[in-house]
Amino acid sequence: MFKISIKPEEIEPLEMTSFPGEIIVVDSPGWGLRRATDYLKRQKVLGFDTESRPNFSPQHHHYGVALLQLSGPERAYLFRIKKLSNFRRLFKILASEDIIKVGAAVGDDINGLQRYASFKPAGFVDLQKIVWEYGIRDKSVKKMAAIILGIRISKTQQLSNWEADTLSESQKKYAATDAWVCREMYLKLLSSEKHPLTPEQLNPAPANQQVANHG
Repeated sequence: MFKISIKPEEIEPLEMTSFPGEIIVVDSPGWGLRRATDYLKRQKVLGFDTESRPNFSPQHHHYGVALLQLSGPERAYLFRIKKLSNFRRLFKILASEDIIKVGAAVGDDINGLQRYASFKPAGFVDLQKIVWEYGIRDKSVKKMAAIILGIRISKTQQLSNWEADTLSESQKKYAATDAWVCREMYLKLLSSEKHPLTPEQLNPAPANQQVANHG
């Protein structure tokens, strides 16, 4: 059985882990994009995520999706969406029922991508919507990774500039890891027994209310 929830101090001693495979940035149409989609089409399960340039001003408009990450077991592709023009081959994967795409809060990511081209999403799994079936209440990727895989992942690049001219090695590692770890968590869950949370476990009473009830 998995832990229901995990505290930051319990995550800290865990081994820092990142995507161990090859990371490939695709920022132009042509052979690189074709090679990427050919690989991704052969996978049964892909890790999925997107990144957007953070907006630190409430007056500024939303920057939109800058990066789409799709990861198999040994290769992670990072697509710089704003530098690509033809999304047909790429978005065909996102519309395929035969390829499972696993992420967290995937609805927001899909909505962001649909601003670039119309596609009907299929084959998506949202970890945040299924972990409760395995007895897990926490929904952040960092906490889920700690509970399910027993690893610690870095989130230090989350608010970096994803529209920079060149992505740093740290950005690439972070982006690849976020997609890959969702795939790994899903596969681990598939091989685990389900222990669904009860309504009380899903929505525990606040601590002060619990004290009052037992006072």
